[in-house]
Amino acid sequence: MASTERRFKSLRRLASIEHWLAKLGEFFLLLAFHAGGISLLLIQTIRTIATTKLRWSSTLNQMNKIGVMSLPLVFLTALFTGMVLSLQSAYQLRLFAAEQFTADLVSLSTVRELGPVLTAMVIAGRVGASIAAEIGTMKVTEQIDALKALAVDPVRYLVIPRFVAAFFMLFVLTIYADIIGIFGGYIISVFKLGISSHQYIKRSINSMMLKDVMTGLIKAFFFGGIISIVGCYFGFKTQGGAEGVGRSTTIAVVTALVLIIASDAFFTAIFYFF
Repeated sequence: MASTERRFKSLRRLASIEHWLAKLGEFFLLLAFHAGGISLLLIQTIRTIATTKLRWSSTLNQMNKIGVMSLPLVFLTALFTGMVLSLQSAYQLRLFAAEQFTADLVSLSTVRELGPVLTAMVIAGRVGASIAAEIGTMKVTEQIDALKALAVDPVRYLVIPRFVAAFFMLFVLTIYADIIGIFGGYIISVFKLGISSHQYIKRSINSMMLKDVMTGLIKAFFFGGIISIVGCYFGFKTQGGAEGVGRSTTIAVVTALVLIIASDAFFTAIFYFF
């Protein structure tokens, strides 16, 4: 009888408005806490870059890990995205006898949105998780405390090489993804839809303006910064051994993906109105 009453009390507590308001308040407090922490780490990183010398060897190593080793994954993602986009576009454009505009749609969609966003998501899943896991492992094994004991700034030693590498390599990978995505559309348009090679290339080039290309490339810089800063932040916040490393890695990837989508919407609105 007592267990039944306790069960009913717990159910009433879960269903109560106060319980859900408390949970909502906890969520927003946690959100504000992490937003402030990420912002402070970003400010500290930029300040350190401006006042100290860059460690080129470590930065080049991170560029290799983030950029060069991500080329195959970005290639496959962009290629199949361009092919699928071409097929789906032609399916709808055929209803209006306008299949020749497939090249326009594929090229503009790729350079404006799909190239930078999909590339950032792929890198966030691969590199963001790696950054959080590496720094998280160093945190739980007290290697970061050892760096501080040796008067080595963890931000300069760990964050800046990853931040600079991601910041510039996302720009390069986005250009690469744009080219491969348009090539994927070319394969479908020429060999499946019967559009001539000359017509596809001509329409792809003529449909794009400098503003369209720059819109996607500007986004890429910010996406790279988001991925690196978020990964480093949650790596520094890791607690609880191996389980904590896994938890920080998951939170870092999810947070980076959400921020990428949110910042993409923000910059798209800015570029649309200005």
